[in-house]
Amino acid sequence: MAKSRTRFVCQNCGATQPRWMGRCPECGEWNTLIEAVVESSKHKAGPRVDHAPTANVARALPDVPTDGQQRLPVPIAELSRVLGGGIVPGSVVLVGGDPGIGKSTLLLQMADALSQSNDSVLYVSGEESLHQIKLRADRLGLHSPRLFLLAETNLEQILLQIDQSRPSVAIVDSIQSVYSEGLESSPGTVSQVRDCANALLRLAKDRHIPVFIVGHVTKTGNIAGPRVLEHMVDTVLYLEGERFHAYRLLRSVKNRFGSTNEVGVFSMCDRGMVEVANPSQVFLEERPQHATGSAVAVTMEGTRPLLVEIQALVSKSGMERPRRTCSGVDLNRVLLLSAVLAKRVGLRLGDQDIFVNVVGGLRIHEPAVDLAVAVAIASSYYNAPVHTDLAIFGEVGLSGELRSVSQADRRLREAGKLGFGRGLLPRLHRESIESPGIQLLTARTLAEAIRLSLDRDRAES
Repeated sequence: MAKSRTRFVCQNCGATQPRWMGRCPECGEWNTLIEAVVESSKHKAGPRVDHAPTANVARALPDVPTDGQQRLPVPIAELSRVLGGGIVPGSVVLVGGDPGIGKSTLLLQMADALSQSNDSVLYVSGEESLHQIKLRADRLGLHSPRLFLLAETNLEQILLQIDQSRPSVAIVDSIQSVYSEGLESSPGTVSQVRDCANALLRLAKDRHIPVFIVGHVTKTGNIAGPRVLEHMVDTVLYLEGERFHAYRLLRSVKNRFGSTNEVGVFSMCDRGMVEVANPSQVFLEERPQHATGSAVAVTMEGTRPLLVEIQALVSKSGMERPRRTCSGVDLNRVLLLSAVLAKRVGLRLGDQDIFVNVVGGLRIHEPAVDLAVAVAIASSYYNAPVHTDLAIFGEVGLSGELRSVSQADRRLREAGKLGFGRGLLPRLHRESIESPGIQLLTARTLAEAIRLSLDRDRAES
């Protein structure tokens, strides 16, 4: 039996320390060291793979064979978009998300769809029995005879099953439930998660079998286990969404074979995860007409332009310190925009509560929504609605100036497809845009943009 000893392992960088310390000396993060059992002797898990003598010989780039391997097409278009156009043979994909968000449902649907058009697919579950998976499959209407299920947590058995059956795709749900007999620590510990993921990675590369791994997340939203887990895999996907919203967003934060920050939109219903073909229309379908504090922003999620509704509410505060509450946008960005509105535009927001919300549960990180957020706040402050046919995008600077953003043409074309007749954007874009298809309203400053966007004739008293 392998000898073991207690060490403290950093959850962020995976470094091992002989004693506990408040701060990891390797990565500098605080309170990331946890106690773990580290094996002192080497162990090997999984089937042995014999390599050709030339397998480890350096080759010139043009001489490296591709073996004609192409991506496996994914029948689910939104998932295929996020993966970069299909599944690369031998790739390892890590899928994370909050509990109950729909990770297992989406992967089970993907497994069924792939088994309809490709060879067999192996779905390994360490958290559910075969009977439980079958009940969920029946509810989703999945009955493919080439979808094979395995309820197993032993790593060696999982690797043996994958090596013997040679499926077109293997799915392991989840990595925190898998353990190796070569380690004495419990499943889910740093050493178990790291070594089990490494064994699956080696098998995927040796056998050219793509492997999907489900990872639990911590209360901070990060994938549980050492951060090195995300560095090891080829692709990292996060399934996001609010508990009380039907929409789910599958976001790519790392992809060695495609674009990062790509997003796929799904709706959770009785039939599982259903693709949303036109998310912009869905996010705007319940938008009220002529409502104050509502503006339509054009944001880019990867290569896809999305139109979303930004809502703001400004009201007299009854507290000594007015509140600033946000959902879907960065609070610090809203604080900055509030300061610019007060200093450069003259809005007296010092005694006002400000609430900002992105409709549909979408989380927006790019600064191109600055102008729409500022216009929505001004609309609520003046009790004047924004023109209903106006789509807005642009970054706001500290001096109140409007700065250009990327892919303005694509944003305007998407707005035109959805019936918007005008677009409000920074003036610097006017010369670079050709045939936008909609009327352009351009401004140099935030104050000028607010004057152009508000419908004063419908202002409430």
